[in-house]
Amino acid sequence: MARWDQIFSLPVQNPTLPEFSSADLVWSKVEGYRDNIDRLALIPYTRVDDFVRGESSNKDCPTSFHVEARRRKAKEKTYKAKVDGILEYILYWCSFGPDDNRKGGSVRPCRSTYVPKKNNAGRPNSKRGCRCHFIVKRLIAEPTLALIIYNHDKHVDEKGLPCHGPQDKKAAGTRAMFAPYISEDLRLRVLSLLYVGVSVETIMQRHNESVEKQGGPSNRDDLLTHRYVRRLERSIRRSTYELDEDDDVSVSMWVESHQSNVFFYQGFSDAEPFSLGIQTEWQLQQMIRFGNCRLLASDSRFGTNKLKYPIHSLVVFDSENKAIPVAWIIAPRVSSGDAYRWMRALCNRVHAKDPLWKVAGFVVDDPFADITTIRDVFQCPVLFSFWRIRHAWHKNIIKRCQDTETRVEISRHLGQAVDKVCRKQGTATLFEGLMEHFGNSPEFVEYFRAVWSPRIGAWTSALQTLPLASQEICAAMELYHYQMKCRLLNERDSEAYQRTDWLVEKLGTKVHSYFWLDEYSGKDDFARYWREEWVSGLTSFRKASSIPDSHVVISGMSAKVTDKCDVNEVHVVWSPSSHFGVCSCSWAQKGYICQHMIKLAQVCRGNRTAKESASLLQYYQALVDLLHLPPGDSLFRDYAASLAVYVEMQINALGDLPKSDASEGTVQKEVAGEVATDLDGELSKMPMSRDKCRACSENAEDAISGSEMEMDHSLCSTKAGAEDVTSTVQNETDIATENHERGAKRLKFCSTRAREYVDE
Repeated sequence: MARWDQIFSLPVQNPTLPEFSSADLVWSKVEGYRDNIDRLALIPYTRVDDFVRGESSNKDCPTSFHVEARRRKAKEKTYKAKVDGILEYILYWCSFGPDDNRKGGSVRPCRSTYVPKKNNAGRPNSKRGCRCHFIVKRLIAEPTLALIIYNHDKHVDEKGLPCHGPQDKKAAGTRAMFAPYISEDLRLRVLSLLYVGVSVETIMQRHNESVEKQGGPSNRDDLLTHRYVRRLERSIRRSTYELDEDDDVSVSMWVESHQSNVFFYQGFSDAEPFSLGIQTEWQLQQMIRFGNCRLLASDSRFGTNKLKYPIHSLVVFDSENKAIPVAWIIAPRVSSGDAYRWMRALCNRVHAKDPLWKVAGFVVDDPFADITTIRDVFQCPVLFSFWRIRHAWHKNIIKRCQDTETRVEISRHLGQAVDKVCRKQGTATLFEGLMEHFGNSPEFVEYFRAVWSPRIGAWTSALQTLPLASQEICAAMELYHYQMKCRLLNERDSEAYQRTDWLVEKLGTKVHSYFWLDEYSGKDDFARYWREEWVSGLTSFRKASSIPDSHVVISGMSAKVTDKCDVNEVHVVWSPSSHFGVCSCSWAQKGYICQHMIKLAQVCRGNRTAKESASLLQYYQALVDLLHLPPGDSLFRDYAASLAVYVEMQINALGDLPKSDASEGTVQKEVAGEVATDLDGELSKMPMSRDKCRACSENAEDAISGSEMEMDHSLCSTKAGAEDVTSTVQNETDIATENHERGAKRLKFCSTRAREYVDE
């Protein structure tokens, strides 16, 4: 029992790396059986696969570990809680052992009938007698932990000599120099290319060209063979989504065979609704990479009209602010209890790999979303994006109104109504009055009253109570929605849409492959195979930033934007200063906000010919509220200090004033004074809750961090330092007008940066 007392006293190690090896762990020596000394370590059981992958990526001796033996007890049975009881036993062995197929090597009796293959391209001659192996035990007493016993950590044979890798001189020029089998990254790349329709010959041609360009094979991925790719292609061609005639049974069979891709599953029953959460290993990596200290957004209702069950997508935004799906939830409805369970399961899965992972904000597009659950699980502010309602209105205006003048008039009035609601200058009754005004468009009025009138109150309430997401987020969500539509809803047989097993299979294969290839740097080499499903590129917001101002000509209530690629092509935009404008380009005709409308809105706001957006006004209001918060609130005090230091850094970077003339206290004093005195009176009187202030401030923080700008938080590290900075901000507000000239210059820069990050 003393042995097990020592084992349970060991610390549980959970490195924050995506993959880790034995070098990242602290090993303890405990007396084992037969007077042996075991090298032990405890890690979370969910991270065993990360350890195996990390140990396989040993630079000194690259290899791959396979399961040599496994014993597992049935889950259905109940077991007595014994200290040394084992739920699961797994023996991982280096793939270059334990047998030795070299000349004069020893082979286990059960493998003595082994006959070497004439062509070993599919399986490298990996059996070289390597003795490196380790044992993983899952204990009954602690089922969430894994005990690793690693006594043989050297890649040597029975004689103690290196048997593979760079240290083995006899392996030079053979496959034993590298790890057996290709890496998971290359395997995923080959599978993705096969799923989207690239032929085996083309994949091998591009691969061989890259190997020749670098002067020959230098790692295991360079040894990719035609036979292996052909075998993957054959398995894809022979696979089928219909594992059983019963859709429910078929989905259960898929879940059983894809446990690593499922983070939550509630089967079909009378008591609980069906719910399935899908997340691949690559999606988990993207969630950790792009979701930490950044925004996480929700597309809550894709496929409501066509699919048997709608898809709830969670997305993050990459370096180009394009949406990457990191989880798909398939369920007939998302009630409060169901949402909490799958959100908690997803959050726990991420924290198992990175305990410090945390999102800066959660963007919802549904006013009926469970805001309380989101705040409870993700511990972050919630923002609201109205891209869905704008897209639905604009698409139906184009569809149901044939006259351009009528389209422009309806869009303009709807945009004005939404703007008034966001500024708390109107309620849902505005829209009912608009419908009476547009009696000459009965088809659209009938659609609006039937679809939107019953729920317009919930939308207006969300617009007024939640801070608004930026226009760049809306553009990214629209592109993601269009990509999903092209990549998923393209079946010739529409009956497949009513089967859940088809949906699950296609999301995990073809749709996942398209999004993986979007992030693949070498996708341009396969441009000839691009089809509509492979639609990619920048968002409308990013495209708008590349349009020169000289290509924009504004004339009254319309404007013309010259195409940057074809100067002979001109797009006409009506209501140029509004995001509810109407454009003649093909993207806008599909109901999405195009680059021309975004560019014109930017130009109009830059020329002061258009009002500031509601999201920017919310940001200004948040700054005002920060100045009047009680000094005991450390959250807002720290943010105020950080914001002041950030403004100082930006001013000094521009060189407007020498560093010596702009001390820290003066900069904070002038920014605070000018923000408080120069804002419009009505804006200062607008009520705003503390939660909304926090959300707006963190939205601004996310925008700042997204631009890769460093912020010095050293002034906020201690309570005393934060109180000193905050007292300077608050107490010096009354005398800030004495420095009006310098403060106005700095405030102008601050406002410009705020508009740049939040409004655009």
